[in-house]
Amino acid sequence: MVTGGAGFIGSAVCRYLVRDCGVAVCNLDKLTYAGVPASLKDIEDHHLYTFEQVDVCDKEKIDEVFASFQPDAVMHLAAESHVDRSIDGPAAFLQTNILGTYTMLDVAKKYWLNLSEEKKETFRFHHISTDEVYGSLGAEGLFEETTSYDPRSPYSASKASSDHLVKAWYHTYGLPVVLTNCSNNYGPYHFPEKLIPLVILNALDEQPLPIYGKGDQIRDWLYVDDHAKALVTVVEKGRLGETYNVGGRNERTNLGVVETICDALDQLCPRKDGTYRELITFVDDRPGHDMRYAIDASKLENELGWQAEENFDSGILKTIEWYLNNDWWWRPIREEKYAGQRLGKGEADS
Repeated sequence: MVTGGAGFIGSAVCRYLVRDCGVAVCNLDKLTYAGVPASLKDIEDHHLYTFEQVDVCDKEKIDEVFASFQPDAVMHLAAESHVDRSIDGPAAFLQTNILGTYTMLDVAKKYWLNLSEEKKETFRFHHISTDEVYGSLGAEGLFEETTSYDPRSPYSASKASSDHLVKAWYHTYGLPVVLTNCSNNYGPYHFPEKLIPLVILNALDEQPLPIYGKGDQIRDWLYVDDHAKALVTVVEKGRLGETYNVGGRNERTNLGVVETICDALDQLCPRKDGTYRELITFVDDRPGHDMRYAIDASKLENELGWQAEENFDSGILKTIEWYLNNDWWWRPIREEKYAGQRLGKGEADS
């Protein structure tokens, strides 16, 4: 069972499980603005794939799906995930990320307790989280699994809360859980409110490319298909109650990311006049913007044998080429859901 499987990372997990692993998948997704069924076009008719439109806060419906699908494992990705939107409207983040996770844990615990002893031993509840729960790094150092939590935004605070709930269900009730905290993902099917797809599509539309502050914030970038493989590795091999950090070892400043995209587009899809860098526009910084994230993925690499296959240069080129060749996916989103406007000023109602 995959929750949030119509989202960016969730859809990559569903595609990988069905196409590459031959695993039966039930995808639970509420289909909020960021849930895009078209991301699952490649597997929507596959005999191993089923979809249920369910809110993770709806205990009765979740109960029904557990009873009918009888999962061997749950991969819980359903979450509100955009920091800017959490600043404008934190209530949805508390509802989905905290209460939704509680509901999933509550139902999963009851389901697990009624399994046969053999199935109890192998059942897993995998909670997928973010490196943003750790707060902001200085110029040196890396986030490790033992790093103290220090969330700075409504989004990261809600994910930190859900992480603690999952660990509490392990220690209090014995529910067999594993957790992962990942760095910034990028790749195909990425909803275009996030930095990389926003910049690619704004550039193609000859719109300004907004850079918060000076653009010197640093992120560790992880190609989404590498992340999907890491998540499946953890749910299959991870030690119970343990957290595994997932990162790509690809630190870049936000400005550097945008300039890399501009330079690649200059080669792949040149402007009629000038270069794409000329569209870069510096805007007021996001409130509470963390300066640097960077993941130490040694535990995952050494214990479970996972390795990222893409570096940033190869991954970003694949990503740009995918957006250039798949406007059938992103154009309806730009026209109907989100056209690239600035979010995160804290001016919307909660």
